[in-house]
Amino acid sequence: MTVLIPSKIHALAHRRMALSALHADSSLAVRLKRYNHRIALVRALQPQGGVQ
Repeated sequence: MTVLIPSKIHALAHRRMALSALHADSSLAVRLKRYNHRIALVRALQPQGGVQ
């Protein structure tokens, strides 16, 4: 049985949003800002759930 860990799910979702931010139809500065924001959220979730 697979156990769903909420922080792991959130981290995965934020990683995917970060990658999609890089491919968005926006300026490079905006894409980088959005990517860095999402990755910061992923890093904040890591200690909570042991996400790797």
